[in-house]
Formats: sequence, C-alpha cells, structure tokens
Amino acid sequence: MNTEATHCIVLTTTASEEEAERLALQIVDARLGACVQVHALKSVYRWEGEVCAEAEWQLAIKTPQARFDALAQFIAAHHGYETPEIVQIPITAGSAAYLRWVDEQTRA
Repeated sequence: MNTEATHCIVLTTTASEEEAERLALQIVDARLGACVQVHALKSVYRWEGEVCAEAEWQLAIKTPQARFDALAQFIAAHHGYETPEIVQIPITAGSAAYLRWVDEQTRA
C-alpha cells in the first residue's frame, strides 16, 4: 500500500451558507478543487479573548497535493474571515479511479 499522500482534503469554514456556496463554486470553477462538500456545523472557539459558539459552514475540498499552495492562497484572498481556517488532511489511500477523476477535474 502506498502511504505517500498525492492528494488531500482541505478544510475551511465560513460564517454563512451563502459564502460557503460562493467559495465552493469559485474553487471548482478555478479548478483548484474537484469537489467541495459543504456541511453545516457549530464551532466553539476562542477569538480576541472571548469564547464564542457560532454556526458555521465547513467546506471539505478534494484536490491534488500539488494544488494545495494555490488553493490556500485562493482561500486566503477570497475568504471573509480575517484568519480563515486552512487545514490540509493528506489522503494516503483511496480509490484509484476517484483520485484520477480528482486529477482530471483540477487540470488547468
């Protein structure tokens, strides 16, 4: 089994469903992600000295490892948060057909 990550899932969150959908569409349109799943959730975190509990929408973006830097820059430039979450989770195994599809959908 190959454990070297050639693909990854990138997570970010937004404050509204509308922003999540807009960002997801922009990412797929720019071929920085093959698929973006949007999930409603509640986040509890500390910001500027206060504990906050807010509804957020999480984007799970599937992309080749080689596209991560460009995707991270895109998120930072188009995101509404001052400090957006940009977290990479390596995919160390997966369906070869699915990962080929991810590659095909993210070719410029």
